[in-house]
Amino acid sequence: MTDTLDLLALYLPLAAPLVAASAAAVLPWRAAAWAGVAAAAGILGAGVGLATTVHSGPAVTGGLLRADPLTAFMLVVIGAVATIACWAGVHHLADESAAGTATPATARRYLILVQLFLAAMSLAVLADNLGLLWVAVEATTIVTAFLVGHRRSRASVEAAWKYVVLCSVGIGVAFLGTVCVYAAAVAAGGDGDPSALDWTYLTGHATALDPDLVRLATGLLLVGFGTKAGLAPMHAWLPDAHSQAPAPVSALMSGVLLSVAFYAIWRYKAITDAVLGPGYTRTLLLVAALTSLTVAAILLISQRDYKRMLAYSSIEHMGLVALGTATGSRLAMAAVLLHVLGHGLGKAVAFCGAGQLLHLSGSSRIAAIRGLAGRHPALAGAFGLAVAALLGLPPFSLFASELGIARAGLAAGQGWAVAAAFALVLVAFAAIARHGAAMLLGAPDPAPAGAPVTAPARPRAMAIVPLAVGLAAATALGVSLGPLHDLLLAATDTIVQGR
Repeated sequence: MTDTLDLLALYLPLAAPLVAASAAAVLPWRAAAWAGVAAAAGILGAGVGLATTVHSGPAVTGGLLRADPLTAFMLVVIGAVATIACWAGVHHLADESAAGTATPATARRYLILVQLFLAAMSLAVLADNLGLLWVAVEATTIVTAFLVGHRRSRASVEAAWKYVVLCSVGIGVAFLGTVCVYAAAVAAGGDGDPSALDWTYLTGHATALDPDLVRLATGLLLVGFGTKAGLAPMHAWLPDAHSQAPAPVSALMSGVLLSVAFYAIWRYKAITDAVLGPGYTRTLLLVAALTSLTVAAILLISQRDYKRMLAYSSIEHMGLVALGTATGSRLAMAAVLLHVLGHGLGKAVAFCGAGQLLHLSGSSRIAAIRGLAGRHPALAGAFGLAVAALLGLPPFSLFASELGIARAGLAAGQGWAVAAAFALVLVAFAAIARHGAAMLLGAPDPAPAGAPVTAPARPRAMAIVPLAVGLAAATALGVSLGPLHDLLLAATDTIVQGR
């Protein structure tokens, strides 16, 4: 009975969004949108269900799929962020429908693509075969390209093309890295073995892999998957894509997709560290981390668009994830995983709140949003608290995760990198705080003389509910890990010990 339930939990993250996508093709869009919320909750439930089995027992396997503690943790991240984003997406589509910018056909297409996006990300973290992992990450590029260009405006289409070109180049580089790993596996005796690219096979035969091939593969894989993770200098697609995509899609891309790309890096790091030692990968990740933090800090200072501000904040947080991954200790990786979940929740609320701001104001310019706290206090509270969470203020979990990354770096003798990184984080903190304060507390611009007086638009009251739920989860995570504690430690051991 237990085995049957485990297999159901293993396949549910793929089946639920595919069923919801099929439902979106035939049901009215409102019913299909709520089916999408149920599918996202199903992914979360599957992650929790698998966590109860694998955190202290063997991995659950079935065909090409495999779930260990790291997989279960990532499914919890995907499910939690997707539930908030899909829930907010119901109200987003209602706003677009009321404004006449969405038809039943466009809403149906949007809902189908979002569910395919969730299925592709779930497949990426469930795949035991690293070739299948690459296919799943490439599938996310194809699906999200249509979501970025959903509005079909000139700016959104340009952003979609830029996203496709840059991420396809990056994924192509990652493919070359995957081929190099396969060549090393074949040279180590895996010729003719269909499992030669399985993560379990590679970790078990790591000492027999050719160091030169693995060294080449490591550089290619970090560049390739680092492009998809938004690490500088391969980040150029991210601000445009995040600023043009519908707000719930931006929440998924920033809160989950970047972390799924980093998941691929963690899987490969367990192999490359066993072959080359941690020094080579650490150096590459430190360079990527400090470069990303530098780019984000500089561009946040002069930012004029609040959706792009949140996008550059994602680059900053991925830089911190790279910094913790470079350290690679148990404390560092536990902090990194906590950071991934906390960032996903905070960014989901922030982007979905930004979508409501865009609907109310008709502009994504920071200067167009003034005195939000006085005009829309509930929305201002949700957006302001989400920004506070992303700034790493207590009681939100990013405070604890950033402190853990810093402590781990200092303990590992990387004080210079930690000092440089958090100096840049301080610059980014000041820039985001300044922009956020201007939006929340600034005096609204006076109406032009002779302009007609109209009643201000109001956000939907129910649209605040998913934002409040996301903030409550982020706060609870900062106060106590609760039942996630054991899963977090087991997922950390999966990365650090490669088991």
